Amino acid sequence: MRIACLSTSQIPSSTANSIQVMKMCQALVQLGHLVRLWVPGSMHAAWPQLAAHYGLRDAFHINWVAAHPALKRYDFVAKAWPQVLAWSPDLIYTWMPQVGLLALWAGRPLVLEIHDRPSGRFGPRLLRQIVQAKGKKRFAVITRALYWVLREEWGLAIPEAQAVIAPNGVDLERYQDLPAPPEARCQLGLTECFTAVYSGHFYPGRGMGLLLEMARRLPHIQFLWVGGREEAVAHWRRVVAEQGLQNVILTGFVENRLLPLYQAAGEVLLMPYERAVAGSSGGNSADICSPMKMFEYLACGRAILTSDLPVLHEVLNDKNARFCPPEEVDAWVQALDDLAAHPEMCRTLGEQARTDAARYTWVARAQRILAGWTLDQTSFMEAGDL
Repeated sequence: MRIACLSTSQIPSSTANSIQVMKMCQALVQLGHLVRLWVPGSMHAAWPQLAAHYGLRDAFHINWVAAHPALKRYDFVAKAWPQVLAWSPDLIYTWMPQVGLLALWAGRPLVLEIHDRPSGRFGPRLLRQIVQAKGKKRFAVITRALYWVLREEWGLAIPEAQAVIAPNGVDLERYQDLPAPPEARCQLGLTECFTAVYSGHFYPGRGMGLLLEMARRLPHIQFLWVGGREEAVAHWRRVVAEQGLQNVILTGFVENRLLPLYQAAGEVLLMPYERAVAGSSGGNSADICSPMKMFEYLACGRAILTSDLPVLHEVLNDKNARFCPPEEVDAWVQALDDLAAHPEMCRTLGEQARTDAARYTWVARAQRILAGWTLDQTSFMEAGDL
């Protein structure tokens, strides 16, 4: 099948949405489809650079289309759409409601991924029009919580038969044969001691203050903070130095291909989300999120210590993770200290996590989203997995 993918993500970049777009395009290629991706921008990166940056193996064509940020990407859509139609795709796959509506108006089958509440002046109106429009369509919604928010808070009556709950995923093969924590620490030149790893951005709501306080109270545990934008990393390095903490290491940006080794260096992987969580574009996703790091942590096969947010229970449970109330430092300190004192508990949680990760590969996600589509029938069978 010829699949045209359109996204507003900046490629390359370190944002979660750009990683998710690139991983999904690769997964569609791995299913045997011919994929082209259209994104705004004028930077034409070479494939080897993109492969290293995003941890990719299977190539696909990318079209960069010059666009002006002040025009809210509408000029990108206007310029890209004729190119898309000229390519004659069998399916339009997009994260952009503007493109979704154009696809249906043009009689093209559509998959629209939805990761957040509709935003902006036209967001709710566009989604409502897509829901009401005729045509072959499927909505890939990242969590059940978001699906019900769209229905109950926004009145977007997406038929259950057209919706697929599609949590984010992981490249499981990149987590095969990882070294044990001591060997991973050795390869990375880290001090040999019990280690807790946090990976991801340092946006508001990610629990950085909680991580700092845990490090202060647990000097016998090494804390490895992996990722973060340059300015955020510089800020937290200053804070760590001012407090005289010797057990916190900030790596700065790490290429996606190296991320599994850094995560493998910890006996425990941390997800200290607060009750309000910001993403790269702001907002609050604490009640609807599907963090990519959650699936990476599962695949890594380590104990997961996470905030007890209801939406995370769509994937995590008491057999593959330990939960703490968000922002309650005492509970986090006690839970991490208990895990450090009970290595057999860490192993048990990690083994179950690795087993559960098999359900959440990017390829399995793509298969689930496209289930029922065939070229000969040129239609979607009903999804309806709610």
